[in-house]
Parts: sequence; structure tokens; C-alpha cells
Amino acid sequence: MNELLGYINQLDADVKIVVTHGLRIALILVAALVLQGIASRLIRHFRAFLERRRDPLQAGRIQTLARVFRYIAAVVIWLVAGMLVLGELGISVAPVLATAGVAGIAVGFGAQSLIKDYFNGFFVLLEDQIRQGDVVDIGGQGGFVEEVTLRFVRLRNFDGHVIFVPNGEIKIVKNMTRDFAQAVIRVGVAYREDVDEALEVMREVGRGMREDPVYGANLPDDLEIIGVDAWADSAVTLVGRLKVTPPIQQWTTRREFLRRLKKAYDARGIEIPFPHLTVYAGQLKDGSAPPLRVLAEQPRAA
Repeated sequence: MNELLGYINQLDADVKIVVTHGLRIALILVAALVLQGIASRLIRHFRAFLERRRDPLQAGRIQTLARVFRYIAAVVIWLVAGMLVLGELGISVAPVLATAGVAGIAVGFGAQSLIKDYFNGFFVLLEDQIRQGDVVDIGGQGGFVEEVTLRFVRLRNFDGHVIFVPNGEIKIVKNMTRDFAQAVIRVGVAYREDVDEALEVMREVGRGMREDPVYGANLPDDLEIIGVDAWADSAVTLVGRLKVTPPIQQWTTRREFLRRLKKAYDARGIEIPFPHLTVYAGQLKDGSAPPLRVLAEQPRAA
């Protein structure tokens, strides 16, 4: 009888222990679900706040960052919950962590490039270096940005070719369409031309473009004349620049300016020289020059 009572008491104690640990495990899982829901809601509110305050073109970047933060929060919450559950089941967490650490080191050595891509991609997005719709030069490749992810940046160049640049290869980013751009105008005129007149024609063309209903909306300021930039072999190089907004229109604006400037120089008779070479035969010490003869090719005998 006493043995039966002892067995019943032991069974009752075991049931209590199982129920207690079961309730604790259930509470841990419920708490993890609640925390994940709270984190997701906070991230959604933060994303909506940023989308209201930022440029609509950044929506893709903000959504990508939101997915990353949501994924990180879920991993951290369920990792902690899993360790707590293992503790309730009486399984020591230390050997599991040691095994995971060794496995993580092995995977890290085998996937360094992939980890580097994701790590760099996170900061490229966080620091807003590249946006979808930009024109950039990265990794020695240039083109229109079609997609930005944590793993790569997808470009399409002028020839229509698609280029995938891994984020781990991005060292320097040249973004040519951020905020505004300068359409730089470099033209050469002949040495005989009046430089001031050529510069004034450039100003007139710039004023005409600002008054144009199509191109004027992209030009907030007048043409900025930089001046004479170089004495080339056959031309004097003149430089000016136009501030263009939105910056994606800088190439279209530059092409139109050069088209109009060519017509204006032709109308004024200002020569845009082609490359040529002047042959100088030299002179003697007394100032006289040796004769320079052009010999015609003699017909060959049959």
C-alpha cells in the first residue's frame, strides 16, 4: 500500500513538472509570437513614416530595408526563444552554441563573398548611395539602375545590356543623377576667332534654351561660363555648364545645346575647326628659309 501511494505521489510530481515546463514553453512561444507581431507592426509604422517624408522613388529602398529589419528581428526573437525552450527541456545550451559556432565559422569561410555582398548591400541601402532609377558608375560598369537588392545591383547600359554588379565589388559609387547635375559644354573655335564673341553666342544659346517651353523647365539657372580651358593643337577650347534638374535630363539638355550652338556658330561665321597639321620647314641662321618643294609623282615606265 505504501509503495502504491509512493508511486502515485511520484507520478503526481512528474505530471506537475511536465505541466509546469509545458506551460513555460507555451508562454515562451506565445511571448515570441507577440514580440514578433509587435516588431513587425513597429517596422510597418516606421516604413510608412519614411515613405511619407521621403521621395516616392525611394519606396523600393525603404521596403527592402524593412524586410531586412523584419528578418533580423524574427531571427533574434526565435533564437532566444529556442534557447529558452531547450533550457526548459533540460538540454544544455552551451554544447549547442559551441557546435553552431564551429559550423558558423566553417560556413563563413566557405561563403565569405556572399556574406560580403549582403553586408555591403545593407549599408548601400542604409546610406542611400544608390536608388532605383539612378544612373551610376560602379565596379567599373555604368548604366541605369533597374534594381537594388542586398545581393546585387542590376544595371542596364546604353547599349541595352543588363549588368549585375555584386555589392561586395562596390568600392566607389559615382551617382550621376542625385539632386541635380551639371551639363558641361566644351567646344573648340579656331584661333582666328574672337573668344569674347564665341562666349557671347554661348550665352545667347543658353538664354534661348531657358526660354524654351520644353527645356526651360529643366534649367533653373543661366549658363555658367567657365572661360577658356585650353589651347589645343588646332582650336581654343571654351567651357561652360548648365545646371539641370531633374538630373536625368543632363544628357538630353547637353545634346540640344550643342545642336543649337552649332547652328548659331554657322550663322555668325564662327569656325569650329577640324584637326589639322601645319608643316614648318624651319629657317637658317640668317633668317632665310630653305625652299620647300612638293614633288609630283612621276609616272612609272611600262
